[in-house]
Amino acid sequence: MTRSFRLIGDTPPASPVVLSVPHAGRDYPAALRDSLRAPLSCLATLEDRLVDALALAARRDETLLVQDAPRAWIDLNRAEHERDPLLDDGARGGAPLSAKVRAGIGLVPRRTAAAGELWRCKLSAGEVEARIAAAHRPYHAALEDALMQARARFGCAVLLDVHSMPPIAGGRTRLVIGDRFGRAAGARFVARVEGAVRTARLGYTLNTPYAGGHILERHARPHQGVHAIQLELDRSLYLDRRLESLGGGAPAMVALLRTVIDSLADEALAATGSTPLAAE
Repeated sequence: MTRSFRLIGDTPPASPVVLSVPHAGRDYPAALRDSLRAPLSCLATLEDRLVDALALAARRDETLLVQDAPRAWIDLNRAEHERDPLLDDGARGGAPLSAKVRAGIGLVPRRTAAAGELWRCKLSAGEVEARIAAAHRPYHAALEDALMQARARFGCAVLLDVHSMPPIAGGRTRLVIGDRFGRAAGARFVARVEGAVRTARLGYTLNTPYAGGHILERHARPHQGVHAIQLELDRSLYLDRRLESLGGGAPAMVALLRTVIDSLADEALAATGSTPLAAE
């Protein structure tokens, strides 16, 4: 079976920082194309468009996971139980639905604001369970393994979950730092990210409107030395005017990501007194 994601870098990781890019996948399978009622181009609004290119360019020796299967196929930032009864025959009847599922953006997205309903017919329970088994669980298992190995080697691990967002009205917020309102990461790590963003002179917010989803909820354990931060970049910072291809701002965003990674690694090593050489 072909793996739905790329695992780039060493295991055990060479850095306490582990990178994740779960929403930039563009490998649309034939089964997905055939079941669409909306144009394929409408699915681009679900992508964190080309943010994987930034992460790949910023990475040095960090372990990086990049999902190649598209978010329209399955959303890694939703829990396995967040199944939409209006789309998925395997969804539990009568179970309370999260706001995301009610909005049509559950484990398998049902609709987008621009295109409306995406699919010609409902999905069988078996179809969704096959996607979970082939794409969702392997990604989370590999991410968990990388974080546990990083913590074992350095005494601390930091997950940086990299996303992008549509431009926010008003244009003042260009970046959102999410730590699930303090539950996913120690304050000192968030402060280092804030410092890097302020140096870049970008307007940012904490946890509003994006506090971090299932990936942070599942993998962050600050009291056990595993911290996790979600980073949302305004797409207009690094894409062209049509928000389709990399634009002139991409190098600056690569540099910012590199600064954030270095800052988080410095903080992790300072907190534990570890160094890569001492961990050998």
